[in-house]
Amino acid sequence: MQKTMGDFRLRIQAGEFTDSEIIVMMGENGTGKTTFCRMLAGSLTPDNGKKVGEMSVSMKPQKISPKFTGTVRQLFFKKIRASFLLPQFQTDVCKPLRIDDLIDLEVQNLSGGELQRVAIVLALGQPADIYLIDEPSAYLDSEQRIICAKVIKRFILHAKKTAFIVEHDFIMATYLADRVIVFEGKPSVDAIATKPQSLLTGCNAFLKNLNVTFRRDPVSYRPRINKLDSQLVRIQFYHKI
Repeated sequence: MQKTMGDFRLRIQAGEFTDSEIIVMMGENGTGKTTFCRMLAGSLTPDNGKKVGEMSVSMKPQKISPKFTGTVRQLFFKKIRASFLLPQFQTDVCKPLRIDDLIDLEVQNLSGGELQRVAIVLALGQPADIYLIDEPSAYLDSEQRIICAKVIKRFILHAKKTAFIVEHDFIMATYLADRVIVFEGKPSVDAIATKPQSLLTGCNAFLKNLNVTFRRDPVSYRPRINKLDSQLVRIQFYHKI
């Protein structure tokens, strides 16, 4: 597919996906990740008029603007009543995200992190073939991000569905991803979305585009980000050669 929006052009390579799979989209800001999500959701039409296959889609948008007047409980009963009342959904999704702490609060009064948790529950509570989740880690602290990633991964696996996720937290992205779509090119001008590729290949391609490399700490064995052209980088690549 291809989409032109003003001075920006996004080209998408053909690929495939399977059930019980999470595909994470990696790329710099302005390379078309949200545009791609909107095309999959059907809210944007490709330039050539080619339609995405008949699939039901549930999407958590990047920006959450609460318009509902009422409590979180009332919102869930209006939007996802059937799923919300299922004991399995409560156990797998609501309880880990600590929705009970928010259930009787007014939606309009929720903080950014609280809204994010509610939005994730709403997205996963909609019956769909594909779940599009744009930046689930936004406004969440480090502990909440880990819990959120586990919730999404468990849900997609058990429901035998597919998720496309835009995520800028590299640790969360690598935990979630079964495969990766890399967005390459010049931000806000011209970009290409690659076909889904393995986590290792995709992450290396993404980091290469950013001129970022890693090394393993000789004492703790933890990954450390290299400074471009630093002495440690030269030593690292000298030993590789």
